[in-house]
Amino acid sequence: MESHGAGIRRVMVLASCVAGIWSAYIYQGVLQETVSTKRFGPNNERFEHLAFLNLAQNVVCLIWSFMMIKIWSSGNSGGAPWWSYWSAGITNTIGPAMGIEALKYISYPAQVLAKSSKMIPVMLMGAIVYGIRYTVPEYVCTLLVAGGVSMFALLKTSSKTISKLAHPNAPVGYGLCFLNLTFDGFTNATQDSIKARYPKTSAWDIMLGMNLWGTIYNMIFMFGWSNASGFEAVQFCKQHPEAAWDILMYCLCGAVGQNFIFLTISQFGSLTNTTITTTRKFVSIVVSSVLSGNPLSTKQWTSVIMVFSGLSFQIYLKWRKLQRMPKKKKSN
Repeated sequence: MESHGAGIRRVMVLASCVAGIWSAYIYQGVLQETVSTKRFGPNNERFEHLAFLNLAQNVVCLIWSFMMIKIWSSGNSGGAPWWSYWSAGITNTIGPAMGIEALKYISYPAQVLAKSSKMIPVMLMGAIVYGIRYTVPEYVCTLLVAGGVSMFALLKTSSKTISKLAHPNAPVGYGLCFLNLTFDGFTNATQDSIKARYPKTSAWDIMLGMNLWGTIYNMIFMFGWSNASGFEAVQFCKQHPEAAWDILMYCLCGAVGQNFIFLTISQFGSLTNTTITTTRKFVSIVVSSVLSGNPLSTKQWTSVIMVFSGLSFQIYLKWRKLQRMPKKKKSN
């Protein structure tokens, strides 16, 4: 009975994680698309300073992680010092800024698809730079994702979707997404290195360190000189409180989502987290298509299914690899 009760509790925790990640990030996606495409006020003005979203997100997550450390941490955890995140903070500042800027040039579903192809630059770097040999199934996953993204990019976007973009330009938009993925790769590698050097570093420590440097760099970029764009962004929010509210909710969704991601990884592992976040991206595209008025053609839906088939196959390969690991240990 006791094990049965523990099992039910575990299922309830997993259900909470799925609901938390899905609701936080799907709503954040809706808000991101709203801020980047909506026209505010009687003059139908656009919020052009999308990099300001990253600064606001950094500040909210910095405060949030500091509060969580104070509430849950007991004394000095022996984690990585705050200054060790300075280099990861640079790439983590530039990368997301490029991803958000891409929404000026391509639709939200296109951006989500492009950012879902992280495995492509990772495998290219691994094969060319480090000489890593990948299996045939891994190449099949990559081809499905690359083929789906390429097909989506080449297909004609509906006039209704194009009319909502600030500066429609597919090559620029996809180029920004690719640079976003490249910088994310450097960020992840640096975080892994920090974690290896300081094993006692908690998820909250990483969140605090990354957002501290992100806040510093974005503050310099947004307010570092007299005519910097941050002043215009603040003025816009004063004139249009609705935009300020959307930005605040966007930031809070990101902080709440991070909570559930950390909980999922700690309780169920990174593979479960990858599965939840991957399915969330697919749902985000559906929500954007249905609720936000970004209609997709049958061929575009085919390319979306290709991408997520490749991602699902990748998750299955990781799961199968994990299943084999205990068997190898037993045989040794």
